[in-house]
Amino acid sequence: MEAAELGLFMISAVMFTALLEHPGSPLRASIPHPIMRRVLMGLAMGTTAVAIIYSPWGKRSGAHFNPSVTLTFLRLGKVEPADALYYVSFQFLGGLLGVVLARALLGMIAADPSVRYAATTPGPLGPLPAFAAETLISFLLMLIVLVVSNHRRLARLTGVCAGVLVAVYITFEAPISGMSMNPARTLASALPAHIFSDLWIYFLAPPLGMLLAAQSFIGLRGARAIACAKLHHQNPARCIFRCGY
Repeated sequence: MEAAELGLFMISAVMFTALLEHPGSPLRASIPHPIMRRVLMGLAMGTTAVAIIYSPWGKRSGAHFNPSVTLTFLRLGKVEPADALYYVSFQFLGGLLGVVLARALLGMIAADPSVRYAATTPGPLGPLPAFAAETLISFLLMLIVLVVSNHRRLARLTGVCAGVLVAVYITFEAPISGMSMNPARTLASALPAHIFSDLWIYFLAPPLGMLLAAQSFIGLRGARAIACAKLHHQNPARCIFRCGY
């Protein structure tokens, strides 16, 4: 399920990138302003994330589809090490298979320089600002996930909050780092696009930011305040985590 979730996310990312950025796309021709295209891309990917989180698969697996999320919950003691290993492994596999399937559907459009398999790369400011931005947005995402998911009244809205942040980040932060927050998501695009020079940013910054958020939450509320590793727990799906519900 975790593999399928990130796979579907990557199919959506590549296809919407092609729709909004490929020179041959009628939608690209009708929306000349880059920020408006990023708004639409943000809405598309934020909606995709929300749909996955609230899907039957997302409710069952916890809807991490991100190694940084899984490793953070491992650090928080909510995921068994063996489960974390399998989650991370299949997240990487699923992301790559999603890009491969998107390539099969789009053909050479996916490889076009305007699309590049929806690769996440540093913007004009360079690698260091991209690293700082990835760390910051990952920190904020995980902190909000922890705050909302462990609030009795707001927990069911965790997926919505995550989707809204994805949309906002793509709109405003993407020009700095490409907006990844996810090593598996970045590698899935980088492998077929042969873009490897700045991979270290996306392997270090997202887990660093999320782990810092976890440590901050523990400092504020204590480890016992964290109930579970699921983003959506108010459902009848079986829970495999060290669950406090």
